[in-house]
Amino acid sequence: MTQANSHTPGRARTPLSHRLIGTISVLIVPLLVGCQTVPAAPAATAPAGLTVFTSGGFNAAFDTLAASYRLTTGTPITIAHGPSMGDTPNAIPARLARREPADVVILARSGLDKLVAAGTVVPDTAIDLGLSRIAIAVRAGTPTPDISTPEALRATLLKAKSVVWSDSASGVYIQSTLLDRLGVANQVRPKGRMIPATPVGEVVARGEAEIGFQQLSELKPVKGIRIVGLLPDALQKVTAFSGGVVAYSPHPAQARALLTYLSSPQADAAIRASGLEPAPRKAIR
Repeated sequence: MTQANSHTPGRARTPLSHRLIGTISVLIVPLLVGCQTVPAAPAATAPAGLTVFTSGGFNAAFDTLAASYRLTTGTPITIAHGPSMGDTPNAIPARLARREPADVVILARSGLDKLVAAGTVVPDTAIDLGLSRIAIAVRAGTPTPDISTPEALRATLLKAKSVVWSDSASGVYIQSTLLDRLGVANQVRPKGRMIPATPVGEVVARGEAEIGFQQLSELKPVKGIRIVGLLPDALQKVTAFSGGVVAYSPHPAQARALLTYLSSPQADAAIRASGLEPAPRKAIR
């Protein structure tokens, strides 16, 4: 008996193994497509870290404001303290001359203007942040001298055994202008000295000087002294502490944003608490 042939004439037979592979592919490929890894969304870019050089008069205010800015923006901030001028290695102009990493500088306006003129700070970013006045301090527990008038201050300086002042803007004024205006330069300069790179209040607190002159904002954080008061108005010198973006900063946009915050009403309370007055408002371009 002849077995019937189920092959359809004119159509090539597909081997069973091939047909099975095709069926499995139809079932598996959609599964594989569904299991493909979806590319992750790009991670948010972390704020660029900023390095800020700040001089003594604005130190206390900036320490507070930098902490607040970190919390609200997530921006890491590295702070380096140094005088606005002078010959010490950590003076801000010296550090910038060595091209140490920096994004923003804050120092006495006279020092900032020199950096702008030298091309080290971007001109249109220079802005005043706080106004500082000079105060006088003695060691805690010692008699409080009379400095209420120019005449009283003159008598106090003549009587003092030792007098110190800073090597920054306030000290330059004391040494080169105030003593002459009071007519006591010849008597006081021999028993006075300029203190480099150290807070004047600390020298007075250690008993190494009877009277010390420095910016009020620099004397306030020092323990062991009594702040007698500000210079009489007729002798006072107001110094603006100002900020600017360093010309070689790798993060100029972020540096400008920080300066905008420092010159905004949000910064006023910390500036006043440090012994400064907020400077008149000016927009940063």
